[in-house]
Amino acid sequence: MGAAEPDEVERIVAEWRAERPGLDPGSIAVLGRVNRCGLLVRNLSNRLYDEYSINQSIFDVLAALRRMGPPYRKTARELAASSLLTSGGMTMRLDRMERDGLIRRVRSTDDRRSVFAELTPAGFALIDRIIDVHLERERQMLDTLTAEEQEELARLLRKLEHRLRELS
Repeated sequence: MGAAEPDEVERIVAEWRAERPGLDPGSIAVLGRVNRCGLLVRNLSNRLYDEYSINQSIFDVLAALRRMGPPYRKTARELAASSLLTSGGMTMRLDRMERDGLIRRVRSTDDRRSVFAELTPAGFALIDRIIDVHLERERQMLDTLTAEEQEELARLLRKLEHRLRELS
């Protein structure tokens, strides 16, 4: 696609402006593009997850536990809060991961009602294999932007995310 050639989002905005001159479709130029980028990122990421027979949800839990440092554990409630899932949704995810040998459940010695999800050696090895490739692919996705542009985009997206959380 040439630089002067309009893309699909620009065509949609132009069509609305032509069809409804009083309508302001400017938000489509931003949010339409954010949505499209999100879908493309998800599709590219899913290719990697498919190579390892996992999905985005499992990757997120493995990464959250790995980032904790030893003993690589969090409660289901903590994991659910960080992923915006219900506790029921997290329980189902953890059940699958436990069956697959990626995590084990460990009761707290301080509070027997509290149960941790803890990385197993297999889960630890899997996330360590995937994370390098995952981050390299993300770098490739962003390599069209300079470091300064990436920082500015991250700042603007954070501002947008904050506003969306206020509205939800």
